[in-house]
Amino acid sequence: MRKITNEELHRPSVEEFAAMPKLPLVVVLDNVRSAQNVGSFFRTGDAFAVERIALCGITAVPPCRELHKTALGAEQSVAWTHHASTVECIDGLRAAGYRVLAVEQVEGAAMLDALAVDPQARYALVFGNEVEGVSQEAVDRCDGAVEIPQLGTKHSLNVSVSGGVVLWEFFCRIRSKA
Repeated sequence: MRKITNEELHRPSVEEFAAMPKLPLVVVLDNVRSAQNVGSFFRTGDAFAVERIALCGITAVPPCRELHKTALGAEQSVAWTHHASTVECIDGLRAAGYRVLAVEQVEGAAMLDALAVDPQARYALVFGNEVEGVSQEAVDRCDGAVEIPQLGTKHSLNVSVSGGVVLWEFFCRIRSKA
């Protein structure tokens, strides 16, 4: 077994990536405090070719040194928008026909492994602040919620880890049925 070189991976250029079909999914970051967590979302968003990332409230926006540290340039390939408030962002996404889901532990949340995903639908997934989670005001605007099953003693995962788990699941379900 031999490691594959970066050249052998044949990754698209930033320009080629911009023209590629995207996963019909918007990542919404609700007041995420850590620029490094935001950078991780950019890198994961690039890996799964998400449509864009909506950066809301205090969430760091490019250019930002700490964000770049973990994004490793993905902030240049993944489209993004900034919104003063998460509620305003969610309202706009819903009006545009997206099914908006909070990734949060709330009453009535569907467990990720049991969630029915329509591969023809467009989704927006709202990820919350590292301490407070998705704000109640934002949860109130969502069409539903999804929770990651957890078996350990901790009550949550790091927000960027949650992003990787949930985006992988949506990628698999939408790609395999589209």
